[in-house]
Amino acid sequence: MGLSSKNVLSAIVAVLLCGLTAAAQEAAKPEEVTVDWAKVIRVSQSTPTLQVVVNPQLLRGAKLHDSSFAALHMLGADYVRYVPWLPYPRQAVAELSAPADGKTSWDFAHIDPTLDDFMKATEGHSVILNFSTIPAWMYKTEKPVTFPDDPNQVFWNYTQGTELRDPSMKEVSEYFARLLSWYTKGGFTDEYGKRHESGHHYKVPYWEVLNEIDFEHHWTPQEYTKFYDSVTAAMLKVDPDIKFVGLALAAPSKDPEMFEYFLNPANHRKGAPLDFISYHFYATPTADQNLDDWQYTFFDQAEGFLNTVRYVEQIRKRYSPSTKTDLDELGVILTEDDKEIRQLGYVGKPAPKSYWNLAGAMYAHIYVETAKMGIDVLGESQLVGYPSQFPSVSMMDYETTEPNARFWVLKLLKDNFGPGDKLVETTNPNGALTVQAFETNHGKVLLAINKRNRAEQISLPTEADGATVNLVAPTTEDHAATQETLQGHILSLQPFEVAVVQYK
Repeated sequence: MGLSSKNVLSAIVAVLLCGLTAAAQEAAKPEEVTVDWAKVIRVSQSTPTLQVVVNPQLLRGAKLHDSSFAALHMLGADYVRYVPWLPYPRQAVAELSAPADGKTSWDFAHIDPTLDDFMKATEGHSVILNFSTIPAWMYKTEKPVTFPDDPNQVFWNYTQGTELRDPSMKEVSEYFARLLSWYTKGGFTDEYGKRHESGHHYKVPYWEVLNEIDFEHHWTPQEYTKFYDSVTAAMLKVDPDIKFVGLALAAPSKDPEMFEYFLNPANHRKGAPLDFISYHFYATPTADQNLDDWQYTFFDQAEGFLNTVRYVEQIRKRYSPSTKTDLDELGVILTEDDKEIRQLGYVGKPAPKSYWNLAGAMYAHIYVETAKMGIDVLGESQLVGYPSQFPSVSMMDYETTEPNARFWVLKLLKDNFGPGDKLVETTNPNGALTVQAFETNHGKVLLAINKRNRAEQISLPTEADGATVNLVAPTTEDHAATQETLQGHILSLQPFEVAVVQYK
């Protein structure tokens, strides 16, 4: 007996509905991550850390002083970068006037207290000092550079000039040698033979030579290399064991000649140390974007930076394979920060709360991808920012004075990963996530990062059942990572969550 047209239609609809239901069930099934623990793709040499930039909130008595240095001490990171820099000349430059008539202007009164607190907070861990600002009087300028008497008043125009008044570079080299001697040898003898006692005998394992040389004084590769060789030679006379970090480029993708020239030993004096190079990355969204745009912009720009890292690595390996790399400023600068600096009196709009998780997730993603490349140091920028002083790069909350999610992501990485970990082959079909498995000295660990402003799920290998999950996510707010136990092997991730899955 034949079917009526009505019955035929009903049958077709039923088949279609069954197909759609099956498709929906398949779509709802979390994508599966696979891990081959026997296949090591790289032994990590990557250390997660941060930079500390000097500003008035780090002064004793300031709102953020106590909590910031307590957080730094609690973190216990190595390779912490310390940068007194140009907006506060009296906190960054130890000789603000040229020697004259038998007198000098050496003065550490506004410099030492913060550095002492920093060294105490990082005791037992390696540090990188970077007194990045050369005294303005050492440069040829149309007129003398004037700056505020108030050491806490910001001044953005201190680094004027492009030509040193002493082309031999002896004057500036001796300045940096005296700085090192002040902190490591108990003092120094000044230009007129007078001894200045400091009482400091710190161990300074690393010194970075200047900061963002492509922006500050606009060095050419040839000039900077000459400067680097002169300064390091003078400082090695003070401490033959100190190691150096060079370049600190702000825009590494725009000036490949810097790497080509500086990394070539033929362009240096014989025996010049090429211990480390460094360069920076900040994601920079446009003013018309919001959080929903940022989740794509940040990671897209991070991928561009990672391509730059791969390119620089080829130059480094070709010229100086023993030189290490420190990516010592990694973060985000929102457009509101720039407005505060450029528009007098402008008060920036605060970032949405989830921004801090998103920025932390981006840093964690960069950590994973650069660990695959063998990068040595990954420095999150920076410990303290606040309204008018790049608030979007801060790892401390100015209102609560507590560490924010960016800090807790760094601590999560530092506590669970480091040099010697084995990265193993990990297959992750979910493009919204970064997932990488590690064999560490405390067992099998999987790092999962949600790059999107939505909840995600992934299916882990069945051996993950019962694993401990430590996570930083919107629900943890400005608090340390929370801990959960994985029931089964489906891992659920909040928007912008960073999770460490520790296998049993």
